[in-house]
Amino acid sequence: MAIYRFRVSFEDYDDIERDIDIKSNQTFEDLHRAIHQSTGYQVEASSSFYVSNDQWIKNEEIAFLPNQRKVNNGVALMGNSKLSSFIDDPHQKFYYTYNFDRPFDFHVELVKILLSDEPGKTYPCVARSLGEAPKITGSGIIPTAAATEVSEEFDFLNELDFQPEDTEDLEQMSDMGINTGEEAVEEEEEEKDEFMDEFSDNEGYDADDLQKDEY
Repeated sequence: MAIYRFRVSFEDYDDIERDIDIKSNQTFEDLHRAIHQSTGYQVEASSSFYVSNDQWIKNEEIAFLPNQRKVNNGVALMGNSKLSSFIDDPHQKFYYTYNFDRPFDFHVELVKILLSDEPGKTYPCVARSLGEAPKITGSGIIPTAAATEVSEEFDFLNELDFQPEDTEDLEQMSDMGINTGEEAVEEEEEEKDEFMDEFSDNEGYDADDLQKDEY
């Protein structure tokens, strides 16, 4: 029985990879589950593999938990689709979208074909793991600490435990006169300008003298 070795890379994180060994007669659902056993992500999420070319252009779709429209259009199902039926290139590529509710994309490439399985080994299995998978929360993907730098604006929102659905609450806070983020900064600037204008109306006011006094 031939063994396929697929290299799974996170599209937005070049330094995170998984090599998955899987039997040629196993299915795309087996591969889907193996990938997320290695990432720690929820397996029961609507996802799809797409047969791809070298430029990662999507072609035929193989779906897991597809919506009704895809079912009506006769989409291939992962559980019914053997890997060997879609391999016609020794470096076959598949574009893989995980969880259509909060999509996260992968590149899956066949990097090696082993002529036989190892006795006693259970397939699929992880042959190589590089990097820690980004965490997924209710608000989306959270990269590992070394992956990105978070802006000051997002720091402020994180302190509030901000969720995308909280946007309406923030707007209501603003309507009630409660300052949030940039509004507080803008008000501080306006107060400073009013203070300067008040002094500028006084006879004999010298801005340079005021600045000297401040220091």
